[in-house]
Amino acid sequence: MSVESVSAEGFAREALAVLTQITASAREEVAGAAELIADCVRSDGVVQAFGTGHSQAIVLELAGRAGGLVPTNRLSIADLVLYGGEDPAVLDDPLLERRAGVAERLYGLAAPRPQDLFVIISNSGVNNVVVETALLAKEHGHRVLAITSLTHTRAVPAGHASGKKLADIADVVLDNRAPRGDALLELPGGGSVCALSTLTGVMLVQMAVAEASRMLLDAGERPPVYVSANVPGGYEGNLELEKRYAGRIRRTAS
Repeated sequence: MSVESVSAEGFAREALAVLTQITASAREEVAGAAELIADCVRSDGVVQAFGTGHSQAIVLELAGRAGGLVPTNRLSIADLVLYGGEDPAVLDDPLLERRAGVAERLYGLAAPRPQDLFVIISNSGVNNVVVETALLAKEHGHRVLAITSLTHTRAVPAGHASGKKLADIADVVLDNRAPRGDALLELPGGGSVCALSTLTGVMLVQMAVAEASRMLLDAGERPPVYVSANVPGGYEGNLELEKRYAGRIRRTAS
């Protein structure tokens, strides 16, 4: 890659090429992901979305936003403090996501039902809490949808004692097509700049939600979707939709 490629235009060109590749070649995996989501909604389940670090941006894209599905939860390591009563200082540990046992605590705090779907986002797919969460979900009978970089995960060793990575555990894997290390544009003399996984992750999530909505509509069911609270009647309408999941999604009272 030339020095001239390290620019706004260079990133846009390279990123759009990957997005085009996804739209052209990811139909089968997106259909599989959509089927998991639609089945979860049909069975009165909740989509439990989890990620750490910058993967939380993709979680936010899926859970609790305008145009998104109502039965969704955003799971986070911060739940240890927000819902688990832990001292906030526990979050100061930069390696917390690699600690054994954290996933079990987060799973217990989420209190999912068997029909709930776990969507786990991790570019590397190797850190302890991500792999443990996927393993716990499978042990409890949940389906698991992973969003990860297959290029990255295949290029690095497993971090979990089982030797497994997120992609090894999931029922369906959405490959975000990010390069090893995530950054897209190579710099002269080594290194890269401009991460890709958030952009492609958002595309994959919205494609899967759109396809799941089509599946529900084809079956004569209306997808339970949030309207922006910033349009007249949106907030009130959302409260009505949330009543069905009261106590199961964290935006409602228990």
